[in-house]
Amino acid sequence: MRTVSRALIALVLAAMSLVAVPQAPPAEAAPAPASAPSPTRAAAAPLTKVLVFSKTAGFRHSAIPAGIAAVQRLGAANGFTVTATEDAGAFTAANLAQYQAVVWLSTTGDVLNSAQQTAFESYVANGGGYVGVHAAADTEYDWPWYGGLVGAYFASHPATQQATVKVEDRASVSTSHLPQRWTRTDEWYNYRANPRSAVKVLASLDETSYSGGTMGDHPITWCQDYRGGRSWYTGLGHTEESYADPAFTTMLLGGIQTASRAKAADCRPETGYTPLFDGSQASLDKWRQAGAGSFSLADGTLSSVGGMGLLWYPVTPFANYSLKADWMMPGDDNGGVFIGFPDPQGDPWKPVDLGHEIQIDASDGDPTRTTGSVYSFQAPDTAARAAALNPPGTWNSYEIAVHDRHVEIWLNGVKINDYTSNRDIALGHIGLQNDGAGLDISYRNVRIKQDGAQATDLARGKPVTVTSVEPGSTHVGANAVDGDSATRWGSAYSDPQSITVDLGGVRTLQRVRLNWETAHATAYTVQTSTDNATWRTVSTVTAGNGGLDELAVSGTGRYVRVLGTTRATQYGYSLWDLAVYGTSQ
Repeated sequence: MRTVSRALIALVLAAMSLVAVPQAPPAEAAPAPASAPSPTRAAAAPLTKVLVFSKTAGFRHSAIPAGIAAVQRLGAANGFTVTATEDAGAFTAANLAQYQAVVWLSTTGDVLNSAQQTAFESYVANGGGYVGVHAAADTEYDWPWYGGLVGAYFASHPATQQATVKVEDRASVSTSHLPQRWTRTDEWYNYRANPRSAVKVLASLDETSYSGGTMGDHPITWCQDYRGGRSWYTGLGHTEESYADPAFTTMLLGGIQTASRAKAADCRPETGYTPLFDGSQASLDKWRQAGAGSFSLADGTLSSVGGMGLLWYPVTPFANYSLKADWMMPGDDNGGVFIGFPDPQGDPWKPVDLGHEIQIDASDGDPTRTTGSVYSFQAPDTAARAAALNPPGTWNSYEIAVHDRHVEIWLNGVKINDYTSNRDIALGHIGLQNDGAGLDISYRNVRIKQDGAQATDLARGKPVTVTSVEPGSTHVGANAVDGDSATRWGSAYSDPQSITVDLGGVRTLQRVRLNWETAHATAYTVQTSTDNATWRTVSTVTAGNGGLDELAVSGTGRYVRVLGTTRATQYGYSLWDLAVYGTSQ
């Protein structure tokens, strides 16, 4: 976000006469910046020289000359020179040291002797890059170190045919240009083992789209950090036509840039994540827009339209998680990923005031409001960010880890921020910002992984009893647990009043969240019971000011009761949402 007067924004939104481009400063004073994290990786040297190695001691692919020519064209167009050889004598420590990456282009069989293997191992240990193409996986079966480097050995293949490639990582420099589902003709390798647990899978095969796949989960392109260096491999590239296909050669260029670290890339293995937005309309339909503007959806990509608003995920709040989201700014634009906020009730300012924005902004003069910052609270490690950041017009990926109030931020696999908040962000929703007209941003592939047993809203949809309902209204007690932020429970205009939810069984309780309407309680207690007869007070509030109350509780109970004893207004008690978080025993 970028800051303008909040009062002005309110007027603008009310008048609906132009689009706002805001962000208000946080409602509380920002704490003194903590020491920033050290970068985990230095910036790579420019990509200047690449070695293409195409020796074969087994089957020889007719596409090798076309592949060499393609890499040479890529080098001429992108400022690096290319040396092509089939002489294993090139594998000496002194010779390899001049190259940022070595492309193994459909090599087969045993192609290096032990001294040459040792030299290549040393090269990789010193940060060298490996690019494996197609039959590079059909090479050096008796060299376990190489098997780890390539990621998986070839097992078999059916006849060359058309198939659909599922592009899993659409932020990688090697695959971000590709559609979600890429149809092409190639020779589709099966591998002896699935490499997913050890590599970052960039693309996989849809085995239902062709005949002869044997793996089920079938990675076909991947990268990994390996013993000091970086490896990138694709099983594509059997056909001569591949090397005249711009989609393939752009992927190959990205692979060379990834392996050489000329471009930032996150090559850490990724398993256990649940998609929140997977590029489909069905997944987008689970999200909700708060505030002005919207997002368009095309080719699995969300692109901002106007603002200022927030696309947020209302299905459930999250605690103790790793959130990943891919993003791209076309120029000097603006956006952000929000964490740890309650239901905003249609107001995009609530996440600003109650959660945190992990900022995306290329050029704000305040370092606490630039890419990788916890907006207005802590700047990123700028050296680490500079080493990891891909420029406007290209894709980047955030990982945001939240554990209680501890926030860690990775940009393209490099840790750039480490912050402990003084806000109650341990349990909250996540969202994607559309900041305003002309501040364009796109997002892809939002996914989350939670740690351990997760607290869930035990009250959602459960039976409710209340002492009263506002006369002549439809504001029944069930409205407080229906998950609909537009409905509420309203009581009669007297004290005391209570609402009780039956959780259906004895549960371990951790937190109660109350979202009050204007007619709130200034004094109330939260009580639990196992039998709906004997009650234990687990929280007491004596100076409530409405809005959101997050109350830590402990113990067990089947019934949870909120007993209001003092109203803030002449009206009754009015509660948008009652959520009880905990776990089943």
